[in-house]
Amino acid sequence: MISRPRIRDVASRAGVSTATVSRALSNPALVKPDTQIRIREAIAALGYVLDGSARALASGRAHTIGAIVPTLDNAIFARAVQGLQTTLSNSGYQLLIAAHEYNPDTEQALVRALLERSIDALLLVGTDHSPQTWDLIRGSRVPLLVTWSKTDLQPSIGFDNHQIGRLAAQHLLALGHRHLGVISGHCLHNDRARSRVEGFREALEQRGRQLPESHVIQQPFGFEGGRAGLRALLELRPRPTGIFCGNDVLAMGCLFEAQALGIDVPGELSIVGCDNLPISSQLTPSLTTIHLPTHELGQHAAGLLLQWLASGQMPPNECLPIELVARGTSGPPRKAAR
Repeated sequence: MISRPRIRDVASRAGVSTATVSRALSNPALVKPDTQIRIREAIAALGYVLDGSARALASGRAHTIGAIVPTLDNAIFARAVQGLQTTLSNSGYQLLIAAHEYNPDTEQALVRALLERSIDALLLVGTDHSPQTWDLIRGSRVPLLVTWSKTDLQPSIGFDNHQIGRLAAQHLLALGHRHLGVISGHCLHNDRARSRVEGFREALEQRGRQLPESHVIQQPFGFEGGRAGLRALLELRPRPTGIFCGNDVLAMGCLFEAQALGIDVPGELSIVGCDNLPISSQLTPSLTTIHLPTHELGQHAAGLLLQWLASGQMPPNECLPIELVARGTSGPPRKAAR
């Protein structure tokens, strides 16, 4: 069996001590530039890979952050993960990422697996987690950062999901729509989806209007969910002339189904999404949506975790700004609902 190169092999080839190699890897500013060059050349020639377990033992840190998101099948989470990973990597931390696919039992198992890897901190999405998951995290004493949701119960960075729903409702009401519906992701185990529906309903109630439960269609996030949601809402009488969708993918499915059925968007039907995915502006008509700065969320989340680990002090909560981007799928209801 070929033996793995050790730090002493790098030191011998570079003509320095093992302590110098260690300093060059952990704090290069303390090592002369020409010495750093020799060490890097030795590392490249030998194919040396830093022993993470030894580094963790020496420093008391694994330099590893764990993150669990609902899914990586949605670009909105992928953009946040990219911002998170890049920022952590620039500070010498690696990211372990997993997805629970909206299953609380899967999330609990993933949390346990990450904690067993001796991660330095954990990032979760939202506040809806099983009691067993919360117990695991509290017992581990690992710093936990909640993302995507606004909460004062835990260090967090996210969005005001109630305000997302309110913005969508206010936009449709201002355009003159009176018959409204919502296509939401499943609200069970998803505080973000639930809060967006609640915010939409609250905005209507402030204007003396109601949102009956029959006007809220819960579907799996995806194109087919948006299509099925629209078909269900079209069974109502009168039909809705304005629909808020819980994310852009649902909104796109809703738009595609409307076009397949020959419904004029926005003449007969206005659609508002949430996320502002890059493709949203390229659709015909382009999608009216709520912009969420998700890449920035990932970057800021990494910054908060790094600050927390460096200082030992819990960081302040952050609520990132959102805005409605009015495009081609929303307008005044030009034709009466059938």
